[in-house]
Amino acid sequence: MNAAKQDPFARLHALQAPGRKRALAAAEPRGMSPDVPPGSARLAEILGASVLRNGSGEYLSLRKWFSDSIGGDAPDGAFNFGALRLLAPDAREDIADPRQWLFLDTETTGLAGGTGTYPFMVGIAWWDAGGLEVEQFFMREHSEEHSVLVALAERIAERRVLITFNGKSFDWPLLETRYRMTRSIRPPKLRAHLDFLHPARTLWRLRLGSARLQDLEKHVLGWNRGADVMSELIPSIYFDFLRGGPPEPLVPIFYHNQMDLRGLAGIATRVLSLLANPEAGGSDALELFGVSRICERRGRTALARKLYARSVASELPSETSRAARRSLAKLAKREGDFPAARELWEGMVGNSREGLDAYEQLAIHYEHRTREHRCAAEVVRNALAELRQADRLGTIAAAVHRLKKGQFEKRLARIERKIMRATGRHAKRRAAPRAPDAKESGELRYDV
Repeated sequence: MNAAKQDPFARLHALQAPGRKRALAAAEPRGMSPDVPPGSARLAEILGASVLRNGSGEYLSLRKWFSDSIGGDAPDGAFNFGALRLLAPDAREDIADPRQWLFLDTETTGLAGGTGTYPFMVGIAWWDAGGLEVEQFFMREHSEEHSVLVALAERIAERRVLITFNGKSFDWPLLETRYRMTRSIRPPKLRAHLDFLHPARTLWRLRLGSARLQDLEKHVLGWNRGADVMSELIPSIYFDFLRGGPPEPLVPIFYHNQMDLRGLAGIATRVLSLLANPEAGGSDALELFGVSRICERRGRTALARKLYARSVASELPSETSRAARRSLAKLAKREGDFPAARELWEGMVGNSREGLDAYEQLAIHYEHRTREHRCAAEVVRNALAELRQADRLGTIAAAVHRLKKGQFEKRLARIERKIMRATGRHAKRRAAPRAPDAKESGELRYDV
C-alpha cells in the first residue's frame, strides 16, 4: 500500500509551510501569547497593575480600594429584607447579607452583544473594611479571555449575589455567552441577580428625564465623577491598543469602569434605603410616586395607596399628578372604596389620557354599580364632547380619537336602550287598569 492510501491527507500536509508544524508544536498555552501589544508593560507601569496567571493563562489585574462611599456609608449589617423583596420577590433571605454582594460592570468591544463581542475589561467590586474594593481584569490580547473568565468565576464563587446596572440585559448575558463558547469553563452559578436600572428609572426618570448612571450620580447622589471618556469611543481605543497604539488612552477607561462600579454601589444603597422606609425617606414628590409604583407592582397595595395619596398631596407636575390619581383610584376601586374612587375620577375628567379613562370609569360606575343610567349617559355625552374638542384642537392622535369615539358611542347606545326599556316598563305600569276595591264595586264584604 502506497503512502497516499495510508494517509489520505498527505498531499495537504505537504502544502503546509516547513516551519508550520514546528510553530504549532511550540505554541504557548492559551492566554500566554507572545503577541501581547508592545505597550502592555507600559500600561501596567502607569496603572500600578500586575500580570497574574492561572491555569488558563495570564491577564492584567488592577486592584484599588476606595475609602469614601457614594450615596451613603458602606453597610455594617444586613439589608432590610422587605426592601429587597420589592426588587426580587422570590429571593431568599440570605441575599440580605452585603458580604455576599458582588458589583459587576464590563467594558466591551461593542454594544450589540452577540458572539463577536468581547468583554475586554471586567470590573468587580465589593464592600470591604468600610470602603469599596475594586478589581479589574483586563485582556491585553484576545487569547487572554479564558484566564479572565476563570478569574471572574473564582470571585463569583466567593460572592454569589450579583449586582448590576443594566447587567441583566447586557453584561451578564454577554459573559454567559463567552463562558459557553469556551466549551470548557462553566458559567458561574448565581444565588441572585439584582439589577438596579429599572428601579432607578421608576424612581427618578420622571424628574431627570434620564436614567443614565452619570446623571443619577450627579442629581440623586450629589456626586460628580469629573471628566470621563465617552462610552462610544471605548471600543475604538481598545482596538487601537491591540494594533500597537500607545497605552495612555486606555487609562481613562480603567477610571470610567471604576466610577461605574462606585456609582452602582451608591445607587443600590440609595434605592434600598428608600424602599426600606419610604414614608420617611421620600421627601421628593416624584420620588414618592416612584416608590408607590414599585409597591403597587409587588402587591403592596395598602402601602402603595398611602404613598400615592401623599404624592398627590405634594406638588407633582400635572401629567404625573393625573397618573398618580388614576393609580390611586384603581387601588380604591380594587379595595371596594367606591366613594373615594368616584371622587378621584370626577376630579380627573378631561381630554387627557387619564381624563378619558376617568370618564370611562365613571360611566361604568353609574351604569353597572349604582344603576343610575341617566347619570351614566350624561358622563358619556360629556366624554364625546371632550373628544370632539380635542379633535378640533389637534391634541389627540387620530387613531386614538377613532378608537375612543367608537367605544363611547357604543356604550351610549347601550345605556340609552336600557333607559328606554326602563321608561317603557314604567309607562306600562302606569297605563295598566287597576282592579276596583270592594267599595268601588258596590260589593259588601263580611267578616267571617
